[in-house]
Amino acid sequence: MKPSVVLIGADKGGVGKTTVARAMLDYLLARNTLTRAFDTEFPRGALQRFHPRETALVDLTATADQMKIVDTLETAEVKVSIIDLRAGGFTTALQALKNMGFLDAVTSGEFNFLVFHVLGPSLSSLDEIEQIAPYVQNAHYYLVKNHVNDTTFFEWDPQVHRKYFEKVNTAGEITIPKLDEMAYEQVELAGEPFSSYVANLDAEGEPANHSFVLRGYVRTWMNKIAVEFDRAELLGAVAPRPVKAARFGR
Repeated sequence: MKPSVVLIGADKGGVGKTTVARAMLDYLLARNTLTRAFDTEFPRGALQRFHPRETALVDLTATADQMKIVDTLETAEVKVSIIDLRAGGFTTALQALKNMGFLDAVTSGEFNFLVFHVLGPSLSSLDEIEQIAPYVQNAHYYLVKNHVNDTTFFEWDPQVHRKYFEKVNTAGEITIPKLDEMAYEQVELAGEPFSSYVANLDAEGEPANHSFVLRGYVRTWMNKIAVEFDRAELLGAVAPRPVKAARFGR
């Protein structure tokens, strides 16, 4: 299988990039797609806290850490790599990938490259689209609206759409719905994957005593995200092979 790199980022902070990365890890693992992840919130990473077994903490501005990711894409047994970018590091990471020749390798068909741009509610996110357009010409480029923090987004009107989208081809738009505040808070306190919370397990994989109600809210939320990822054909983009879809059960 051709190695795939999934970049999740935004130059604006507080838009929920790590929540998207966590949901994606659960989605792919539930579909028997082994995935490794890199948390660039160095030196303390949020993604690594929730997915310590799959996640390595890296400083993406350091050449040695860039090598840990890119130089191992073809030799690693796990062929899907998710990179959760720190706030403000989106354009910098894309420029680094360009400078090292990774984007040229994507163009020549050596790697699959998926970019998930998590938008904020302001026009500054639209400005980001213009800035990164030159880097994503040969990527699967997705726009993500994350409502998990009760964010309200403006709607694209035709004039705005033409101004900001004429230079970039999007693979699709993904909406992350809002999760019940208490449910989200309890998963954060538990410090474990969403899927573990739903399965009533603790961070060590041992039986827990999580609320039936709150587990139900998280399960429903995860299934809504799975519908979004299915609609965007995420699985086919990162692992193009026949796979039976799954839903998160009780």
